[in-house]
Amino acid sequence: MDDLWLWLGRIAGAIGILVCAGGVVARLSGMYFLAGFQTGTLLLVGTAATVAGCYFLLLAHTRRR
Repeated sequence: MDDLWLWLGRIAGAIGILVCAGGVVARLSGMYFLAGFQTGTLLLVGTAATVAGCYFLLLAHTRRR
């Protein structure tokens, strides 16, 4: 189970970073919408995914004996 939390944390963090980076690049290029979503929304979703990844990694770290 600890390995599951570890991999969930890594995957969620990577997805969050990629979504944030895509939102930043789109916004800096002058686009207000990307794939039907506002770029600010993409930044918030990326931040939430990164925070979830941090939570899963912390959970995996504290459960190890």
